[in-house]
Amino acid sequence: MNRRRVLQGLGAAGALSIAGCTGNGGNSEGSDGSGGSGGANQLKMALVKSPLEFDPVVLNDVPSDQVAQNIFEALYSYDESTGIVPNIATGEPEVSREGKRYVVEMTDKATFQNGDPVTAEDVKYSFEAPVKEETENASEVNMVDSITAVDETTVQFDLKYPYGAFDTALAGRDIVPKSVRENDKKAFNTKKPVGSGPFEFVEWQEGNFVRIKRYEDYWGDPKPKIDGIEFVPVEESTTRVTTLRNGENDVIEEIPPKQYSTVRNMGDASIDEVPGVGYFYLAFNCKEGPTTDPKVREAVDYCVDMDQAVKNYVEPTGVRQYSPLPKAVAEDWGMPLDQWKQIPHKRDTEQAKQLFDEAGVDSNYNWKIIVPPDDKREQIGVSVSNGLKEAGFNNVSVQRLDWGAFLDKYVSGKESDYNMYTLGWSGSPDPDAFTYYMFGRDENTLGVTNGTYYGDNSENGKRVHELFMQARQSTDREERKQLYVEGITTALEDRAHLPAYNLKNSFGVKNYVKDFASHPVDSFHIASDHNNVSLEK
Repeated sequence: MNRRRVLQGLGAAGALSIAGCTGNGGNSEGSDGSGGSGGANQLKMALVKSPLEFDPVVLNDVPSDQVAQNIFEALYSYDESTGIVPNIATGEPEVSREGKRYVVEMTDKATFQNGDPVTAEDVKYSFEAPVKEETENASEVNMVDSITAVDETTVQFDLKYPYGAFDTALAGRDIVPKSVRENDKKAFNTKKPVGSGPFEFVEWQEGNFVRIKRYEDYWGDPKPKIDGIEFVPVEESTTRVTTLRNGENDVIEEIPPKQYSTVRNMGDASIDEVPGVGYFYLAFNCKEGPTTDPKVREAVDYCVDMDQAVKNYVEPTGVRQYSPLPKAVAEDWGMPLDQWKQIPHKRDTEQAKQLFDEAGVDSNYNWKIIVPPDDKREQIGVSVSNGLKEAGFNNVSVQRLDWGAFLDKYVSGKESDYNMYTLGWSGSPDPDAFTYYMFGRDENTLGVTNGTYYGDNSENGKRVHELFMQARQSTDREERKQLYVEGITTALEDRAHLPAYNLKNSFGVKNYVKDFASHPVDSFHIASDHNNVSLEK
């Protein structure tokens, strides 16, 4: 299971509960202010959680990725939005064999931070390692059948089937130096990760800080304007805002809803934000219990006014979402957003009671709603619980679980574990990143990322899975769009999920920090083709 996707957009809440890593004192370079912390030209940034590791082959949590993206690079990267542009690659891939072969030409200028050139063999290794080592990132590249290093700067990918979203896979896999990583994988992960990016690793003390500094011989453009960055974890949201106010941090991540006005009224700071590529939802157990009946799921929909719940508990840090696709993705694909917006019901307790009666649900039934350790999603669960109680059910529980317990339980399919759950998911800017993992019925999804089991007992669910698999294995964009429209519409009308909201990637930024850029996919950019952070204190 790709936990990084589960946690994206949540400020990585709970990451420490589901993954462990031994802290590293590392070398102390930079501790005197000369190599990665302190000094007038060093950016200090507060993250919600501490990073855990830095090797792109294995890292699977948000804070680690936020740091690593400045050290490593992929063949392709994202522009200021969700467009994919060449990075180490020199242009678009050459696609042949009906979408099953991609040939990528690479620049011969790219070098790693040890001076070695970035070669096609390094690319081959970086894509093969997650599968060979059975890491949690394997599902991102397991559609690849074989990879050939044609020459030093040409790499050929042959796929098991035409995969319409392979461009996002090319943008999502950072390239690591094979020789360095193979020499000592443990050290590469926690003591000396080596990439080809504009910043190089200096020091990490888990729970305290990560320091990176500008790589002076960076091959690309632009060169960073700042000397380095110190990332510090500050878990408590009010404390993070306080550190921005008093200047302890120059940038802070994730502004909580009740603190928006505080940051806006500081006078010397502002909020930089953009909707992320995420999806937060209430899902039903379609394998066991009364929620296997679509009539019951519709009754639950009548129990809650999701518009009002999102307004009360999520805004302004998030926005209402009416389908599994983030608005940016849906608009880019020309999806029928107005049609999907009409599918959820307004709250109507009497209509809910009638549907529960028709479905034969006993008023003494014990409803179980499980939620992860996140206030926003807990409030969505509580809103549904309150609606069920008003509909005549007295035995309704909302159980807040730590991440480890939640991730084990929500995919069990057992009525004794849950009737409903709330969760969030982050993906790449392609519909496949949401439809396949949320509604798939193969060994990579059912009971792994799909805890609804929608389709096991439902012909509609089986049809939805088939539609999404057809779209996954097509390279015709218009054909894919029509398959997604039919599949998503069916799933929404069948109430396998009740879509809720999408969070913004939000940051409090001091006014002397110039050109900081929040980003829908990468969380934020420091030095890129569209921004380059500087400090003007």
